[in-house]
Amino acid sequence: MMKSLLIKLTTGLSEQDVTSEEEEHINDFLIKKYITKKENIYKFNSKYRAGTVGIIQHDTAYLNVIGEYVRDLFMGEGDLANAKEGDLVIVQRLLGKRGTPSAKVVEVLGRAQTYSVAYIISSDGRKSLVDLKTEYPTGVEISQEELDLYDYGDIFKIDNQNFTIMEHLGNIKDPLVDEKIVLAQFNKHDEFEPEVLKLASSFEEVDALKYSSRTDLRELPFCTIDPVTAKDFDDAIYWDDKNSTLYVAIADVSEYVTPFGAIDNEAIYRSFSIYLPHRSIPMLPRQLSETLCSLQPHIDRLAYVFEIKLNLDSLEVVRSKVYEAIIHSQRRFNYEEIDDFLEGRLEAQNESEKMIFEYISKLKVITDRLKEKRLEVGYNFRSNELEMFIDENSNITHTTYAEETPSHALIEDCMLLANKEAAKRFKKGIFRIHEPPTQAKLQNLYQELAGIGIYVDIKASIKDTITQIQNQAEEMGLSSEVDTLIIQSQMQARYAPFNVGHFGLGFDEYTHFTSPIRRYSDLIVHRLLKAIARGDKEESSYVLRNVESLCMSVSEKEREASTVENEFMARKFTRWANENIGSVFKARITSTDPYLKAELHDEIQGARFLINHGLDAQLFEDVKVRIDKADIAKAKIYASVIERIERES
Repeated sequence: MMKSLLIKLTTGLSEQDVTSEEEEHINDFLIKKYITKKENIYKFNSKYRAGTVGIIQHDTAYLNVIGEYVRDLFMGEGDLANAKEGDLVIVQRLLGKRGTPSAKVVEVLGRAQTYSVAYIISSDGRKSLVDLKTEYPTGVEISQEELDLYDYGDIFKIDNQNFTIMEHLGNIKDPLVDEKIVLAQFNKHDEFEPEVLKLASSFEEVDALKYSSRTDLRELPFCTIDPVTAKDFDDAIYWDDKNSTLYVAIADVSEYVTPFGAIDNEAIYRSFSIYLPHRSIPMLPRQLSETLCSLQPHIDRLAYVFEIKLNLDSLEVVRSKVYEAIIHSQRRFNYEEIDDFLEGRLEAQNESEKMIFEYISKLKVITDRLKEKRLEVGYNFRSNELEMFIDENSNITHTTYAEETPSHALIEDCMLLANKEAAKRFKKGIFRIHEPPTQAKLQNLYQELAGIGIYVDIKASIKDTITQIQNQAEEMGLSSEVDTLIIQSQMQARYAPFNVGHFGLGFDEYTHFTSPIRRYSDLIVHRLLKAIARGDKEESSYVLRNVESLCMSVSEKEREASTVENEFMARKFTRWANENIGSVFKARITSTDPYLKAELHDEIQGARFLINHGLDAQLFEDVKVRIDKADIAKAKIYASVIERIERES
């Protein structure tokens, strides 16, 4: 709650949006003059900033300041007060000092990481409760008698604000505890409060007679194309070849989830659905995400539809409109089925499928051309997405790298087109932005590439420079690896209230419109577009009132969701490695600075190793590694390089 409040106070918090929990802190900050109140907006006084204390060295540290385009502040000796690394603090800027912008801590507000996970270890022959990742003491006051009630390896969720145990999660030996660990550190949970579930269950099935003001598109042969395991169908498509018009129908979540209601409050808190190998943790209750909002086949569903007419010569949008509609999807396909059809392995079984396949064939030609045009200014990064499969005991069975197939590409360019059109309709809102890489990051990239024999000829444009790098990488058989390096050199895509373009895609304007079931950003964009369509400036203003802080918060939630997903897989790999201590596997070196790291390229793929011993190796060299140690608590695997592998030319 505190970090959320500080984000709001950094960007400006309207008095009418202050919650009862926040009011006490607001009054305290006003008395201390940390914040000001002007025109009913609370905001930090220019002398003060909020942020997180970074790594402390020699009693100095940098403050990771909350806010966009704000430099970190240096805190010298004596300026930290009693703040520790990872603390959430308010600082006073030290004006008039030469050199690096600096500040001093005026108040410690608690830990930036509200929750953490701890476990019991043996320390000097006694039980001790320590942080799972650092093995530092947790600060929890617990007696030896209380610790003796638990076993070594027992795991707990910790509240870092008052240093108390919230929940006993299980034991480190049990693979089933991994999911609880990754969710607990960010207080993620699958269950919804009874009030939320009751409201989600109160909606009636769609009755078209009650929605006479909506455009009736039920006669159009829409279809959905999703992963075979998907249950939340966000989008459906239809291509009208006669009128060269694409229809992108998106689940109309905003019809059911209204601002500041119980479901909305929980959706803001979650902001994203989380996808683990064996299940999802949805942003919305399953009664909505997998049923009423999901664009299921053979049933009426409410949709928010972009109708986009294309010039087939230039591939430019002639005109587009977005409106509330009712659709009736005629078929739910998975990606594999559409791929089979496109490659001549699947035939239509009825007239409906025949009609759909006919327009899919024609649409595929157009989306292929759209992609070709898009890549003239944007980038085609070929970094592979790892897919993991686990058994009922929560252990790895196998892994694969997902490849983009023709069906994925078709849907992707339909969604990109709708997202672009949505972004054109507002000047302030929620944009998906991606800034160009800095010159410093590019120089580091070029140096790394020189080390593996890629000569970088710096062109007039970054696009041309990166294209020739990718061409060399392809000749060397290192497309995915080099693309990963290029991605790492770039800024992170994020949400912002004002547009600065999307470097990676090469788009002047871009937002997220097409996945409101699983992303809160898209739900806000829907609300904004509806207000604009009605000419309701008051409603638009209402939607945008705290959009700056919302963008920052949603961007942070996105990073949390990604961390949960990646760490879960890392924990599974570590357990697998623990069963294979001493075994030898093929791997590829993925990093040499500051540490030597490798990635498994064997029957099991994707596990990442820290290389401590053995032969020296070069970046992207193929090697054989021996697994030496698996630290299950920290989810780290240690290995030695024992042999270099000659790569086939």
